[in-house]
Amino acid sequence: MGFDDIVGKGKALYEEHKETIEDAVKSDQAEDISDKLLDGVADFAKKVAPGAADAIDDVRDNVDKAVGNE
Repeated sequence: MGFDDIVGKGKALYEEHKETIEDAVKSDQAEDISDKLLDGVADFAKKVAPGAADAIDDVRDNVDKAVGNE
């Protein structure tokens, strides 16, 4: 099975379950998990690049808007 076959199967599965996936991404559970994950990644990034804290917070907030329900 080649890469194109795997990508094709992934696309087909996504299309078949698109509504369920979108509902899951916008759920309360996804919001809780994404907040914890994004906070951890942002905190780590601030330790590595403390001068970029504002930009890191902006990126974190933009990503958070795309996942969950808040």
